[in-house]
Amino acid sequence: MASAAEQLAANLNFGAFSKATELKKRLWFTLFALIVYRLGTYIPLPGIDPVILNDIFSKQAGGILGMFNMFAGGALGRMTIFALNIMPYISASIIMQLMTALSPGMAQLKKEGEQGRKKINQYTRYLTVVIALFQSYGIAVGLEGMTSSQGSAVIDPGAFFRFTSVVTLVGGTIFLMWLGEQITARGVGNGISLIIFAGIVAELPAALASTLELGRTGALSSLFIALLLVGAVAVIYGIVFVERAQRKLLVQYPKRQMGNKMFGGESSHLPLKINTSGVIPLIFASSILLMPITLISFTASQGPGFLTTVAAFMGRGQPAYLLLYATFISFFAFFYTAVVFNPEETADNLKKYGGFIPGIRPGKNTSDYLSYVLTRLTVVGAIYLVLIAILPEMLIARFSVPFFFGGTSLLIVVSVTLDTVAQIQSHLLAHQYEGLIKKSRLKGRR
Repeated sequence: MASAAEQLAANLNFGAFSKATELKKRLWFTLFALIVYRLGTYIPLPGIDPVILNDIFSKQAGGILGMFNMFAGGALGRMTIFALNIMPYISASIIMQLMTALSPGMAQLKKEGEQGRKKINQYTRYLTVVIALFQSYGIAVGLEGMTSSQGSAVIDPGAFFRFTSVVTLVGGTIFLMWLGEQITARGVGNGISLIIFAGIVAELPAALASTLELGRTGALSSLFIALLLVGAVAVIYGIVFVERAQRKLLVQYPKRQMGNKMFGGESSHLPLKINTSGVIPLIFASSILLMPITLISFTASQGPGFLTTVAAFMGRGQPAYLLLYATFISFFAFFYTAVVFNPEETADNLKKYGGFIPGIRPGKNTSDYLSYVLTRLTVVGAIYLVLIAILPEMLIARFSVPFFFGGTSLLIVVSVTLDTVAQIQSHLLAHQYEGLIKKSRLKGRR
């Protein structure tokens, strides 16, 4: 069976892809959905003066707003209907996952299988709307207070502008949430991750052009730009290496006699990834930090004086921001790993099927050993994520390099690409197996 699987994997070429009709439909649907998303990032909010807004935003793009604009695919800088992007949904998902870990009622709901999962998803959608309402109102109020030498960014401020802005921004977030779920169900890959991925990739050419322009004007040296590009390639290589790295635990199955024949006695491996949580900690940490700080940046000019101090204290590259960012990344690395991998459940499953790790007794000892190994791997994974996120942040804050060359954006792009390619290969492999099954049935009938 293993050799057959390897042979099928080797045959996943263009010919196999051309025959996979279902996969092509999924890919076309994903592409169409992402095009719809990108078109929405150019539809502006009503009542906004784009020239004045662009002037104001260009002065603040080097700070927190620049990174949030990166996640929003440029929608925040243009203040479009997708300015909030998918961040309220991510914040709601964080809260619901925390609730499933802390609340006995939610934990029980999670154990109810598909029905419980549907209820949790429904609660997540409701919470997304609530968070989007608060965030969109804060943005509307902040926009009314944004002025430049040319005038106010809002043409006609007041209650009507706030109402239309809240309705438009909340509606945009709800639409993106629905679009992401449709991509996951009817397309290829994780819809929410692909939306963030599409926003980052779409802005990469402009970021590269602005970096080259800084080199042409002398703001950045040619040597520094070359080192930056080499560093980006090295970071991508490191990300691919770590994301594919695994610790394989040997699992042995005892021999069993059934009649006159012996079965079992085989060995396999239990793969544990170094970075089990993937890109989730970075997205969660960014979501928690970016929205409050963005709202503070919007309202600092017309709010209490301490807001201006907080906005400066929490700026990009500042020690407080870096410390909080690293703390949140480490926390979510451990938290999400605990959510996706349960050592007790894994140990029970091994015991149920007679499997054991050599030298470790089945049951609680196996569970403790898995927890020990997973904790050590997660420590390494958390350090890797913090380094990937923090070191480029310091570089960006020091030399004003576009955020798209930061470790966070590169990790998201590489991780989503690897995950999507893996899903495409799975679909092609399933198509190959279906073809073999059909051929065997036809031969059987003859």
